[in-house]
Amino acid sequence: MKTIIYIFLLSLPTFILAQKQPSEYFKNPKTKVLVVGSFHFDYPNLDAIKIKKEDQIDVLSPKTAQEVTELVEYIKKFKPTKIAIEAWPEWNANEKLKEYNKGKYRDQRDERYQLAIRIASEMKINEISSIDAGSVWEDLQERFGKTDSLFFKKISQDYDFKSEDPVAQQFVTFFKNSDRKNFSSLLKTFQYMNSKESHLYGYGAYLSGDFKLRAHDGADMLALYWYDRNLRMFRNIQNIPHTAEDRILIITGNGHAAVLRQLFTYSAEYDFVEFSSLK
Repeated sequence: MKTIIYIFLLSLPTFILAQKQPSEYFKNPKTKVLVVGSFHFDYPNLDAIKIKKEDQIDVLSPKTAQEVTELVEYIKKFKPTKIAIEAWPEWNANEKLKEYNKGKYRDQRDERYQLAIRIASEMKINEISSIDAGSVWEDLQERFGKTDSLFFKKISQDYDFKSEDPVAQQFVTFFKNSDRKNFSSLLKTFQYMNSKESHLYGYGAYLSGDFKLRAHDGADMLALYWYDRNLRMFRNIQNIPHTAEDRILIITGNGHAAVLRQLFTYSAEYDFVEFSSLK
C-alpha cells in the first residue's frame, strides 16, 4: 500500500504541470473590435440623466467642430474595415451614407452622422450595420400584455431610474460630472467616458437604485429589458460577416458600451481594443 501511494504522489505534480491554461484552448484568430461609447450629440434627452440646455454643446460651432475632427482622426487610427451603429434598420444608414458622400447631412448633429457616417465616408467603407434591438420584455408585453397586464404593471412599478438610494445618487453625480463641459476637449471627454474604470462604474449603475425594487422585480426588469437588449445587440454584431482580418468599429450610447465591453472581453471570438490604446 505504501508503494502505491508513493508512486501516485510522484506522478501528481507531472499531471498538474501538464494541464493547459484556459486560454490555450482557444487559438482561433479573433476579430478586433473597438467600442466607442458616446453621448448623444443632438441631445434627445431620452436617457435617465437629462442634460440642461445651458450644459449642451453645439458640435456644429467652429470650435467644437474642430474637436469633432480631432476625435474622428483619433478613432480612424483603429483602421476599421466595418462599422456598426446604434440604429434600427429603418434608419437606412447605408442610404444615408450614399447621400452623405454627395454632400448631404453635414449639418446634422447626431453622432451617427458626425462620427460613424463621416468615418465611413473618409475611409471608403461602403456599408454600415445597424445593430439596435428591442428586448424580450417588449416582446412579452406585446404577446401577453392584454391577457395579463396586471403582471407587467406589478413587475415594472416604480422602475423609472429615479431612486433615492444613496449609491444610485452617487452614480447620478458621477454621470453629471462626465459632461463635456468638464473636459478640455471632446477627445478628452471620450477618453474618460471609454476608460475601463468609467465603464465598470457605468455598468455598476444598473445594479443599484431600481435594481433593488422588491424581492426580484428590479433584477427581473434589468434582465428582461436592459440586459436582454444589449445581448441582442451583441448578437446582431455577431451576425455581421467578419474574418480575423476585419476590424469592427461600434459607435453606440455609452450605457450600451459599458455592457458591450463585458460581452466582448469575455467572448472567445473577439479581441476588445481599449479606446486609450490607439496610436
